[in-house]
Amino acid sequence: MGRALEMPLFVMTAGNWSNASDAGVFNRNWNNNRTNNSNNVSFRASDYLSIPDIPRGKTGDIGSDPSRRSAKSAGLCVSVPTGTIHMPKRYSGLFEQCFTLEALFAAYETARRGKRKTATVMRFERDLGANLQALHDELHAGSYAPQPYRRFEVVRNKRRTINAPAFRDVIVQHAIYAVIQPIFDRSFIHDSHGCRKNKGTHSASDRAQRFLRQSPRGSYTLQLDIRRFYYRIDRAILRRLVARKIKDRRLLALMMRFAEHDEPLGVPIGNLLSQIFALIYLNPLDHFIKRELKVKRYVRYVDDFILFGLTRDAACELRDRIRDWLAEHLRLEFSRWTIAPVSRGVNFVGFRTWRTTRFVRKHSMHSFSKSLRRGDVRSLNAIMGHAAATATLAHFNRRIAAERRDLIPQLPLYEVRHAHAV
Repeated sequence: MGRALEMPLFVMTAGNWSNASDAGVFNRNWNNNRTNNSNNVSFRASDYLSIPDIPRGKTGDIGSDPSRRSAKSAGLCVSVPTGTIHMPKRYSGLFEQCFTLEALFAAYETARRGKRKTATVMRFERDLGANLQALHDELHAGSYAPQPYRRFEVVRNKRRTINAPAFRDVIVQHAIYAVIQPIFDRSFIHDSHGCRKNKGTHSASDRAQRFLRQSPRGSYTLQLDIRRFYYRIDRAILRRLVARKIKDRRLLALMMRFAEHDEPLGVPIGNLLSQIFALIYLNPLDHFIKRELKVKRYVRYVDDFILFGLTRDAACELRDRIRDWLAEHLRLEFSRWTIAPVSRGVNFVGFRTWRTTRFVRKHSMHSFSKSLRRGDVRSLNAIMGHAAATATLAHFNRRIAAERRDLIPQLPLYEVRHAHAV
């Protein structure tokens, strides 16, 4: 007799072959058409010999409560514990994905945008191939280390210390960001804004105005701001939050190197990764407010956030609960808070917003006046872009027509119909 035919070992389970909600995560779903209601109940080979011991967590349900599943969708060969099954989605093998030569070149192209004429970029480009190869080799050999930051201060409303990384370190951060941003973005709520695609100041302001319109008349807003947020991020807590998604130890260690600086708390302002670190750090707060406090109208831009449509008593209670939660879980505290009637509007992300209209803040008005006197076209275009969806743009156009008509051809947002005289 010849050698016995080797056959794979299968376990036979019953199951629902349609894509219905009770098909069960451990049964194979062979019909992806949700409109097909035929449930062909029979046997089929299951490629699960056993169900792994799945740790519980809060990163998303992957199963269903067996007590609510029908017998025809339940596996006959396994015993599933009662209750919702959670499996944290953690990603490995990301280091190699981030740091191929192709990925580093793409990151270089992104990092150089708007900076082609700077000395640091031109020096890197003089021997681009060798510099990218050296960066690739250092990363994979484990010898890569970020260079010292260039530190300087800026004063805009408040004084901030900026830590500017070297251009080669900017490339590394862009390579990391391109891979991890989609992973973390899936866990963020819709109304978490800042450093996300189509989630800038204008989108945050649009949502705030929408929630003002939806709020009952006579209701209140609760606006909260976190004290020195970037400077008070606890890096140990941040590491645990990042590790919920990133299983790759080499990538996790490298990411956290970009969170380090001279102080015991905080992350460097100026790093690209610090922006996504901020989103990750406050993501649990968003889910606490939306899922546990059950607040329907809520919007956050980095460390400034607003709850809409509350009674005054509810606003006071929510303020206290959020304050206590922040202190316990993230070691943060408020710098200020405001409870105000909806009719007063909100001062948020650079706009003064009411139900029916919106204006830029006084700071932008002063900046516009200075730029107009100097004839600073670049600054004027930026300020007018910021004001594009507000009633202030018409005022800017009238002033340009009256004071600096010579600049009109260089200002794409200038609109003749908004000016009294042309």
